[in-house]
Amino acid sequence: MIKMPPANEKNKKSPKKRQRDKSQKEDARLKEEEMKAKHLKTLAEKTEAEAFLEELVFGGEDEFVERLTSGSKAKYSTSGNLLESDSEEEKTENAELRARKPVWVDDEDEAEENVEMTHRYRKDFMKSKSEKTLSKEKLQARLQEQFQKAMGGVPSWACQSNKKRRSKEDSDSDEDYEDNLLSKTGNLLAESSFLPKGIIQVKKCLNANHERMSPLPLTTVQFHPLAQVIMTAGYDRSISLFQVDGKLNPKIQSIHLERFPIYKAHFSADGEQVIATGLRNKLFYLYDMMGGSIVPVFNVRGLKEKCVQEFEVSLDGSFLLLNGSEGYLHLLSMKTKELIGSMKMNGEAMRTAFSPDSSKIFSNSDDGFVYVWDVKSRRCLNKFTDDGSLCGTSIALSRDGRYVVCGSQSGVVNVYNHEDCLQHANPKPIKSIMNLVTTASSLRFNSKTEILAMASNKTKDAVKLVNCDTCFDLYTIGMLDRR
Repeated sequence: MIKMPPANEKNKKSPKKRQRDKSQKEDARLKEEEMKAKHLKTLAEKTEAEAFLEELVFGGEDEFVERLTSGSKAKYSTSGNLLESDSEEEKTENAELRARKPVWVDDEDEAEENVEMTHRYRKDFMKSKSEKTLSKEKLQARLQEQFQKAMGGVPSWACQSNKKRRSKEDSDSDEDYEDNLLSKTGNLLAESSFLPKGIIQVKKCLNANHERMSPLPLTTVQFHPLAQVIMTAGYDRSISLFQVDGKLNPKIQSIHLERFPIYKAHFSADGEQVIATGLRNKLFYLYDMMGGSIVPVFNVRGLKEKCVQEFEVSLDGSFLLLNGSEGYLHLLSMKTKELIGSMKMNGEAMRTAFSPDSSKIFSNSDDGFVYVWDVKSRRCLNKFTDDGSLCGTSIALSRDGRYVVCGSQSGVVNVYNHEDCLQHANPKPIKSIMNLVTTASSLRFNSKTEILAMASNKTKDAVKLVNCDTCFDLYTIGMLDRR
């Protein structure tokens, strides 16, 4: 039979064990007192204002130290909790923004590479002609500069430091949504350096020649190259000049040419003279605006033409080009009105245009070909086919030397790259514009090559405007005021 030990003997501890428990309790008590002393010392170093605030929020020093040492989690007031949580979220978010890194790094992007700037889409970013190439970093900086100029500054969504925190609570999400609706990406009052796309607004002003309306059709309307003056001429045998202000447009002067219905009139490059040709005359007139004299030019030595109608004036003011019969082009000195030389085309000469530097002449014919001539040698540099054209009716070159535009009898207007027209016999047009259904009789670029104007004299109101910056998309013309 097994004997069980008494209960008091079972619970009785040995002296060594009791001594060990006592020493452990003593060590814990000493550590607790040491921790309290440390916290009391920290609290004693605080200013009176901090101690007062902590006593209001957390209670007295003894209670606060007790909570710290015991490890209990205190429940703070609502206002204190919100302030502390907001500050913690801000610190966390700022740390995330500072620590944000790219997901990956492309070795090709890191490699140094120069970008060709002679491409027509990058020419606008060149600050000098010597900048044939640019590093990718410099090109990126100029793209950013252009973007900031267009936006009126750096938009808020592009700045991480200004990025708003998204609230996790439903009540704050509605306020953030309203803030996003009211936010803007730039200064709304800043003027853009680019023309608008899609729609261009036009306001109808007082007729330029309202003080002298012509009873017969007008054949020429041209602005003065230097002053706010417009010239009109036509079958009424008169050349009229008007001051253009959009409100009164007063008449400056009107001259009458006896028995001389005007086919075409044009200002000289300096704006001091007007050249006028007639419908059935060999002679042409020069009107000196400064002296007020009218000089008829009856005969030009070496010029054997029965009728002179179509002509062009070079942009540098040095040459006068007359279209002759049987494909002849006659180059005259603008200063002396003497014949310099003649050029011969296979077909009938229709329209001509000088290059911006007046070193070349472009002429189209009634058989669909376009000729390129050197002014100094009067030699044909190239002859190319106008795509799809059976008879050329108009031609124009942009002032920046990028585009050559050819109009045809069918109304199709082809836009070519200038360099392609000098090198190829069948250049491919950049774009064929087919918005005119009758003969494209007039083509004109504005001074900055932003807008191309096309018109036909066979149909009423047949005028189209094309945006050159958007690959020659057609503008929709909106009238601001029809009165």
